[in-house]
Amino acid sequence: MKSLHYRPYNLLVITALLIGLLAACVAPAAAPSASAPAAAEAQTGEPIYIGVSGPLTGPNARYGEQWKKGFDLALEEINGAGGINGRPLEYIFEDTQSDPKQSVVVAQKFVADPRIIVELGDFSSGASMAASPIYQRAGLVQFGFTNSHPDFTNAGGDYTWSNSVTQAQASPALADYTVTELGLKKLSVFYLNTDWGKSSYDLFAARVVELGGEVVTNASYLADEKDFRSTLTSAKDANPDAVVLISYQADGALIAQQLEQTGLNVPVVGSASLQSPDFLELGGEAAEGVFIRGQFLPTDPRPEIKNVVDRYIAAYDETPDFFAIHAYDTIHLLAKVIEIGGPTREGVHSALSQVKDIPSVIYGTANFDLETRRVKDPQFVDLQVQDGEFALWDGVKPTAGQ
Repeated sequence: MKSLHYRPYNLLVITALLIGLLAACVAPAAAPSASAPAAAEAQTGEPIYIGVSGPLTGPNARYGEQWKKGFDLALEEINGAGGINGRPLEYIFEDTQSDPKQSVVVAQKFVADPRIIVELGDFSSGASMAASPIYQRAGLVQFGFTNSHPDFTNAGGDYTWSNSVTQAQASPALADYTVTELGLKKLSVFYLNTDWGKSSYDLFAARVVELGGEVVTNASYLADEKDFRSTLTSAKDANPDAVVLISYQADGALIAQQLEQTGLNVPVVGSASLQSPDFLELGGEAAEGVFIRGQFLPTDPRPEIKNVVDRYIAAYDETPDFFAIHAYDTIHLLAKVIEIGGPTREGVHSALSQVKDIPSVIYGTANFDLETRRVKDPQFVDLQVQDGEFALWDGVKPTAGQ
């Protein structure tokens, strides 16, 4: 695991494909949620389809929206260059709200559709893991690119892969940043009452103790909770050096705002899940100064990063967050996998163990540990919100308790 201080359009959906005049060949109609080929000249063959299971409505809809922007930017490049051996790459996105019950239904739909050669998602590990047995039995690779639960690939089987860091990597890294680098020892921790939140908290808290720190208060909460003031008052009574948020964008922003209302004026440290424009917008002034251990810095000046970020901004008139760029990375990775193994389910499964040094905005180059079917050597970047933007932490430690 590496820790670095320096690391680091929207295409219109086409709901039907052109019907060819060849007597023996009729292209399948794309589902209404399918992506569109980016360039007409790329449509020299029948499309190759990826299935995407994730949230487009509900509390996590913003993440699905960011996925689509990253997917479409990557497909513009891939299909504009001729696709994969002359065939355009497309995706069919099914909305699950990241609900395990819905992800199971989508899994059944995808495995029954012979066009789908690989599946992406779901957003949360819980929703993905509920569907994993279905994909495993059907021999359809489930590529959970945002699934950080340590048991995701272990429990899923050999058709379950991920290029996401695990909580077993990210949570101790967050503790290292908080206790060792920032020098904050006494911590009040707020975490989502989900599988992700609970396992992240347990791993974080254990590492804090190893480093000589202490969790003086902890509080789990539901994603739809709105009033944290009584819990924050209890945290204030414990006189912590900092508040740590193992949160998503909206709830993290709300807690940060209510910190000021309760007079708990201490540094705030957050998990990488806060690294989104939504956190900045929703949090407003309360987001200023928040420390985050992330994985991507959009202002990184290196050409291989700047070029992608500039194209994204030109396409969407906004700065990409980690989830958009990770989606972009993942489509390019799968395009290389399909190119190597061929556009079949078994071809994808076979090629995943063969790919090496895939160019990646997030990782530089991506490689897999074949035992865990996880990306090797994740890197982290130390960030702080400065002037309403995510910036590289300048190395100045905050004053604990102030």
